Amino acid sequence: MSLRILTQTLAVALVLALSAGLSEAKPLPQGYSRAAQRILNQARAATGGAGWNTIRGWHETGTRNGVRYEAWLDPVRYGLRLETAEGGGKAVTGFNGLGEWKITPAGAVTGVDVTNLRSDARTEAFFDVRGYFFPGRFDASADDLGVRRIGKQAYQVVVVKPWNGHARELWFDARTHLLARMVDRSGPQPVAWRYSDYRKVGPIKLAFRIDADRDGAGPVPYAPVRQIETLDFRPVERAIFSLPRPGS
Repeated sequence: MSLRILTQTLAVALVLALSAGLSEAKPLPQGYSRAAQRILNQARAATGGAGWNTIRGWHETGTRNGVRYEAWLDPVRYGLRLETAEGGGKAVTGFNGLGEWKITPAGAVTGVDVTNLRSDARTEAFFDVRGYFFPGRFDASADDLGVRRIGKQAYQVVVVKPWNGHARELWFDARTHLLARMVDRSGPQPVAWRYSDYRKVGPIKLAFRIDADRDGAGPVPYAPVRQIETLDFRPVERAIFSLPRPGS
């Protein structure tokens, strides 16, 4: 056999071996389908790309339905702390990845260890920090629901479900790849939000206004669900997400 023929034979064998390896590739980490991963990759690129990898903390202030709030999130592992001004005092809710806790304005402390409530807190912590952009950090599944339309507007829709949390549909604008809507169908009635007022903060771009939406029928006629006023990415100690010890 000539050297040329031998070289061609080895090249063909190599291509066949690589093709077989690709066809037997394992599913994407955390259960993301390839189609869903492609859409999420486009959305990630449109809002900062590799800049998301530099985020180690998350702190925001603003209003929720007209009530002032301050929130901290952990983009590396589950962590949520929300403080709201209520009844002349401050209400605090926290989640450290294992359990949810609350402190009322009157100072009453409640530690919650109920699966459903824990799922609610896990869901909020995951979606608020855009955990779907980090399949290597948060255990979740995602699938492509295809293209949906509202009027002339087209959306690429994926459904994402964090482990032990509730699934939500993410509707990305088919042209800009920015998140435009999010829909939660886990309750008796669908709950939907509209995302707008995108601004660049540091290396990433985020929606500063989140309005309630009647599942595509238009905005609900009251104050926006959330209006972010300030946002920064300074990290905090993990203890902030856990129930404070008595006397601390």
